[in-house]
Amino acid sequence: MKNKKGIEFPAVLGVLLAIASFQGGAAIAKGLFPVLGAAATSSLRIVLSAIILVIFNRPNLRNLTTAQWRYVALYGLTLGAMNTIFYMAIARIPLGLGVALEFIGPLALALTGSKRIIDFLWVLLAATGIALIAPWSNKGLDIVGVLLALLAGALWAAYILLGGHISQIMDGGKAVTIGMIFASILVLPIAIGNGLFVHLKPVMLLPGLALALLSSAIPFTLEMHALRKIPAKTFSILMSLEPAVAAFSGLLFLHEYLSFHEWLAVALVIVASAGVTLTGKKNAHTAGDGSLRDI
Repeated sequence: MKNKKGIEFPAVLGVLLAIASFQGGAAIAKGLFPVLGAAATSSLRIVLSAIILVIFNRPNLRNLTTAQWRYVALYGLTLGAMNTIFYMAIARIPLGLGVALEFIGPLALALTGSKRIIDFLWVLLAATGIALIAPWSNKGLDIVGVLLALLAGALWAAYILLGGHISQIMDGGKAVTIGMIFASILVLPIAIGNGLFVHLKPVMLLPGLALALLSSAIPFTLEMHALRKIPAKTFSILMSLEPAVAAFSGLLFLHEYLSFHEWLAVALVIVASAGVTLTGKKNAHTAGDGSLRDI
């Protein structure tokens, strides 16, 4: 549907594109991670994303209210902490387990306040799929890595709630841009302490720029738009497509073949995501602009 600003972008499609974009960035991060380390790679991504967004959006900082400053600062700090802590987690534990543990946060948020049986069904299917994907049989797991992944999941849930609220009180593009500035303020000192400028080479700036676009600037902007249109619990379960997209990307680009139960897990996650999208469409309309009051 057209409006005065142009063409209305479907919220669900925006979430799916955000997931695909993030996975493309993950492939680039995989090449930088061994050289820069977890914290520095995350910081490079966030700082370059902030620079890109400031140049593109040119936010006016003078007309923000006190409430807008407060929420956008919390949003940005949460965003920066979530990404850095997750990178630190997967430096200690397998990526699949890290992703599965992190998803506990959004799934818990999706379950909060649910009143219909169908909502619990989609959460159960998604949780079952994630559990099947996770390498629970691994021994000798780093407990610090496990705790960091769980903390990243809690921060992810907070990010969803804060993003949903901010999208109701200020422009999404401005919120993401200013939020990334605050995220940069948080992560840059950590990166410098971990030797970012020591290990960073000019040749890494191009892949770093692509990483910033694909893993931060593009997906976070799309997600902010989506959070204005759909309930946070719908957004949370849609994001559970992340492991499924990762599995297909691994098969297509890395020739990583999955076992039967892993493909079953992918199917369960896809069914749950499709189901919550279909049944949540009516809720999104009745909620006006996808207000978090419904959660």
